[in-house]
Amino acid sequence: MLPYRPTESATQPAGIHFASRDRALQLGESAELPPYASGVAKAMPSTDPNATAARTAATQTSEITIAHSPDSDDAFMFYALATGKLRLPNIKFTHILSDIESLNHSAQSEKYDVTAVSVYAYPFIADKYILIDCGASFGEGYGPLVVSSRAIKKTDLKGRKVAVPGTRTTSYLALKLFEPEVETVTMPFDKILDAVAAREAEAGLLIHEGQLLYSGAGLHKVVDLGVWWQEQTGLPLPLGANAIRRSLGDDLARQVAGAIRSSIAYALDHREEALNYALQFAREMDPALADKFVGMYVNRWTLNYGEEGRRAVDELISRGKSAGLLPPTARIEFLHE
Repeated sequence: MLPYRPTESATQPAGIHFASRDRALQLGESAELPPYASGVAKAMPSTDPNATAARTAATQTSEITIAHSPDSDDAFMFYALATGKLRLPNIKFTHILSDIESLNHSAQSEKYDVTAVSVYAYPFIADKYILIDCGASFGEGYGPLVVSSRAIKKTDLKGRKVAVPGTRTTSYLALKLFEPEVETVTMPFDKILDAVAAREAEAGLLIHEGQLLYSGAGLHKVVDLGVWWQEQTGLPLPLGANAIRRSLGDDLARQVAGAIRSSIAYALDHREEALNYALQFAREMDPALADKFVGMYVNRWTLNYGEEGRRAVDELISRGKSAGLLPPTARIEFLHE
């Protein structure tokens, strides 16, 4: 599988940066659409010097960094914010693109204001970040896949070495819950499919578009962990989430969370244009496959966890603690919007 790179036809506006290389990608024209962003009142003109000073301070622009994966589903949900279709007064959003395991570790030092994070990784940073009740990725009857270059029964994974995209990813937690005695080796998520095809790894744990491309590489599905999870719990598998730094304060955090939810709603309401934007992040997927992938991970759960989604998160964390894969003090906390 080729490493991620934008399509050659992509224009290069500012505001979207790759964490691994200092290069900007920005697409689309800016346009104000205020109905989605609320909570900031406009002051009436005043001749009071104190009011003028306060007004000047209030109009200063703050930068908020939003870090997420360079994938078509994340690009789809952040389309409106990344292209200026939606704006939050006095806030400049800068998008940082990096793989999810790197973001899991970056969050430990509060590197970004808003970050995508694996649900499994969140309890390790809960003292620094609080979860936003939108932007999550759930697998409902599907999820990370274990694949191999030859047929292996899912009951035969014990003791086998599986390439994984990171030991803080939810896919890793699900794998260890499924088979605690599996051995793992970590490698970049976009290298796993090729490593398994070349028999450099006995099996591999696929996330992102690899879940849809493995059969074309001649690989065999061993187990779909999303299917297994649903059979065990009757719940969707919570994979990724968005979290915001506690130090930003509740008021600003609510404004930013509202803007992210509005961006997701905008993409769902303007699916064709948002998907066209997201295609440049689709790596090897054709438009039809990218559309399917986006539909898998940007859906009703992405707008709002809801009661069932929160139960799924609680269940995953509870099972992680019972298996000794999370500390007994592990907790989940959502921002009250």
